[in-house]
Amino acid sequence: MTRFLLGINYWPRNAAMYMWQRFDLGEIREDLARMRGMGFDIVRFFLTWEAFAPRRDTIDDAALRRFEQMMQAIADALLLAMPTLFCGHMSGVNWLPPWTLDASRPHGRFRTMAGGTTSPYGIGDFYADAALLDAQVRLARALGTRARGNPALFAWDLGNEFSNMRTPRTPQDAARWSATLTQALVETSERGCTAGTHGEDVENDRQIRPSSLARPWDFATMHGYPVYATFSRGRSDAQVVPFYCALLQAFSGKPVLFTEFGNPECPAGKNDIDGMGCLGEEAMAAYASAVLLRLVRQGALGALWWCWADYVDALASVPPFDRAPHELHFGIVRADGSQKPVAAALTAFARECHLVDERTHPPIADEASFYASLPQGIRDAYSDYCRRHV
Repeated sequence: MTRFLLGINYWPRNAAMYMWQRFDLGEIREDLARMRGMGFDIVRFFLTWEAFAPRRDTIDDAALRRFEQMMQAIADALLLAMPTLFCGHMSGVNWLPPWTLDASRPHGRFRTMAGGTTSPYGIGDFYADAALLDAQVRLARALGTRARGNPALFAWDLGNEFSNMRTPRTPQDAARWSATLTQALVETSERGCTAGTHGEDVENDRQIRPSSLARPWDFATMHGYPVYATFSRGRSDAQVVPFYCALLQAFSGKPVLFTEFGNPECPAGKNDIDGMGCLGEEAMAAYASAVLLRLVRQGALGALWWCWADYVDALASVPPFDRAPHELHFGIVRADGSQKPVAAALTAFARECHLVDERTHPPIADEASFYASLPQGIRDAYSDYCRRHV
């Protein structure tokens, strides 16, 4: 039997998305040691694309050395590592190298940060444009070579909610992108891949089909939050996450590792943050426990909480937090490093040593029929799921 993996998504509380420019190995090692002490198995971290590839034909050697230091620190902490490449989308901003941008394409729903400033443009077709795909392969191979043989390397994540940067023209484009990069990473690192699909990839037809996207992977991954789900019954609805898991199991035909779940925390005495739903500290702990038990029953491989830390006040005025203050408050530790009740809840769950339910779980929906039924279809499917999972 396989043990259910418990993990955490990581940005340092003093640097957040500016981690690679303000790389503090001492803080990172301290955080990793605490994670291990809390019972976590796996840490997912993020490689901002511009830090590693500032120009189309250049891979930054200093960034590669920091990546190696990060991987070694994770290995030293006896944790597993899931590096997430081509970030890409993160916390409501698309962080991109200037050379990836398409001057004929406005940035759309999410603002673009490139070269240290806001850009009016969005990314080129990174799924199908030959030059952009070649650049991704080059970076993937460089990182795969550096990580080869590191005992911490668990799997690669090709992107964090990558469809928020740009949707593919066709499902076939997304599938070829996945297969091409997976091959490059398997060849160089001898470890496989997955990619950060998320709730909006099943709430809308974004020309992504898990059946083809996940074909070269050993397992698929999913992200989901009741606060963002249009069909959720409330901010503490513990069925949203296992429902997303069940959909991806059905569509991909693969086991699913749920790599992001969580909730923003409410400021003291408030019920929202600038109109965004949130939970109090005790309610957050109860939510985490309820979701984890449901994911075990759903047969998930494991789950990773979003995220490690609240961020320091000095970051509140910079992207992404200047426009999304709720993103400051998802952590299991506060900005001063003290633990919240949710940390204790996650540790208690880890000590119970749950096993993956490896029984066959009948698919809850047919992929083609489901996507044809949107947008109403996901509401109907969720209502049916809740009736069958009281």
